[in-house]
Amino acid sequence: MSPASTKPYLVRAIFEWCCDQGFTPHLGVRVNARTRVPAGYVKDGEIVLNVSPAATRNLKMDNDWIRFSARFNGVSQELSIPMDAVAGIFAKENGQGLFFETPSETAPEASTDPRQPDPASPGNRPRLQVIK
Repeated sequence: MSPASTKPYLVRAIFEWCCDQGFTPHLGVRVNARTRVPAGYVKDGEIVLNVSPAATRNLKMDNDWIRFSARFNGVSQELSIPMDAVAGIFAKENGQGLFFETPSETAPEASTDPRQPDPASPGNRPRLQVIK
């Protein structure tokens, strides 16, 4: 049996650290078919969510899922985020936190042309942006 992933433990630790320090924890998510978030707020396949206790209700983080309800434009919605879709958790105020590799929905085909950059290389990955 392989050991459990450290990711959910690290996500919960940074969440707790943010709350203890008076910071606003934000979650960066790469949206996939299993992710339930308001589609109107997804940009380039990503969404950044305020997951502070003041912004969420019934927040539950286990080893596989993050689930909570939040209001978007005054309408309460239920959100479900698989842990493997979490790209990062950080403090809004200073950007400190952790960022993770996330599996892509479709793996890019390998290029046989050496002049073409590898789309999976770190310099070519999309960057999460904080939506204010």
